[in-house]
Amino acid sequence: MGDIENVIIVGSGPAGYTAALYTARANLHPLVIEGFAWGGLLQQTTDVENYPGFPDGVMGPEMMQSFRNQAERFGARLLTEQADRVELANEPGGVHSVWVGDTEHRARTVVLAMGAEHKKLGVTGEEELAGRGVSYCATCDAAFFKGAPTLIVGGGDSAMEEAIFLSKFASKVIVVHRRNEFRASKIMLERARGQENIEFLTPYKVAEFVAGERGALGHARLVNTETGGEREVPVAGTFIAVGHEPQSELVRGQIDVDENGYVITEGKSTRTNRPGVFAAGDLVDHTYRQAVTAAGSGCQAALDAEWYMRDTPEVPTPEEMPAGDPATAQWAPVADLAP
Repeated sequence: MGDIENVIIVGSGPAGYTAALYTARANLHPLVIEGFAWGGLLQQTTDVENYPGFPDGVMGPEMMQSFRNQAERFGARLLTEQADRVELANEPGGVHSVWVGDTEHRARTVVLAMGAEHKKLGVTGEEELAGRGVSYCATCDAAFFKGAPTLIVGGGDSAMEEAIFLSKFASKVIVVHRRNEFRASKIMLERARGQENIEFLTPYKVAEFVAGERGALGHARLVNTETGGEREVPVAGTFIAVGHEPQSELVRGQIDVDENGYVITEGKSTRTNRPGVFAAGDLVDHTYRQAVTAAGSGCQAALDAEWYMRDTPEVPTPEEMPAGDPATAQWAPVADLAP
């Protein structure tokens, strides 16, 4: 068991690294348990054109590397491991514990920035054919389907971005959406419609993925959501872009979450229902989910954590308590204890 940290940041991405940058510059020496897939979903994005300060755009992985480097430059310590469990204190000034395997890390404050992951369809064949034709990241896997027919499932901006990227490789891209109307922004929809090899198939949903002769994806069985009619579409690859799932499993039962699993914060702050625990980024945001808003909330979480430590007396840990009868001892704030 090591020293007590000022702040532990669980997760990375724009929120986690921005929180790390701000707390590092405040001389709080944050420990960032960034996870194995550090950088979040932007590691799976190509051109980022709407982040301020990059007039010519920037590649998602390049931007995340820059975020990471900047946080490290000011003293953030990065642990490329997965947090396995937490034990969060109930009382103000208490010490929180975060475990990585059998190693316990303790801190006065914790910033949760675990983000969100791609949502799955939950249909027959999806799990069995994952990695064998079914994917959730065209940026990662599009090159495997050069000259092949493919599907994109979804109707938002992410689906259009995936379709546009995939159209550079695939012979044909069919965008399948369960409604006739799309949630995508006008500009993204127009860009997708402007690609000659992108087609749109509505209102259909995927009912099943079926393997071909070699065990990889052979075709998708689709169902018309209005008539119930079915059709089979031969494809070599399918990319699913139907939303995200907040990665809040680590703290459920200790931190309040809504019906969709997003962490609940107080008002416009990043404070959770546990004192000294803050949440930021896509873990709390089910409305905007943009890199710039995630970074902004990471800044808020860092400031909230700094102000909390400034204003909240610390509760002594057992090793900090003076000798004597715990029932009668008078504890001073940790800051006032003799070294």
